Amino acid sequence: MTLVVLRGNSGSGKTTAAREVRRRFGRGCALIEQDYVRRIILREHNEAPDAVAPTLIATMAGESLRHGYHVVLEGILDAGTYRPALTELIAAHGGRTFYLDVSFEETVRRHAGRAATVGFTERDMRAWYRPLDLLDVPGEQVIPETSALEDTVATILHASGLSGAAPRSPCPTRCPHCAGTLVPPSGEFQPGSAPPAERSVKGER
Repeated sequence: MTLVVLRGNSGSGKTTAAREVRRRFGRGCALIEQDYVRRIILREHNEAPDAVAPTLIATMAGESLRHGYHVVLEGILDAGTYRPALTELIAAHGGRTFYLDVSFEETVRRHAGRAATVGFTERDMRAWYRPLDLLDVPGEQVIPETSALEDTVATILHASGLSGAAPRSPCPTRCPHCAGTLVPPSGEFQPGSAPPAERSVKGER
């Protein structure tokens, strides 16, 4: 199974890229978003002492990998808070780490297009911004702000190996919807496509 860690400052485009990577791959790839875990599930401040989010996020990723999912993990995931949990996760499961290196001015410009849908301001973004906040793990790849979304997604898919990987079934092999319909490891459908077995299941979500 493949672990992809995608990090960057607020407004760098990491969430959009991560969602597109998962959409193109299809079933069998778990998407774990730091903001959803920390802000929605836990409602935890990033500066909270003894924060639970780093351990919970790493545990979610690790269990997903152990149960047959590829994982795309995205977020600011600031090194000061998340490095211990992430380096332990990467040491255990391997995978590829990407950092979207986008200037503060460009993150603000991008944020302006979505300001009405998010609950923070330019002032918040300045307080959060950390230039080139790398984890310093083997193989960490920096993607510059000049990389268009299509290029960023292609880079992640190819460098991680997900572009050539396919789930053995429309969803993990223990799923009752897919029992008896396993696709050979060589794959008879492309990531992101809907195999006949998946299309024929009515009412499945």
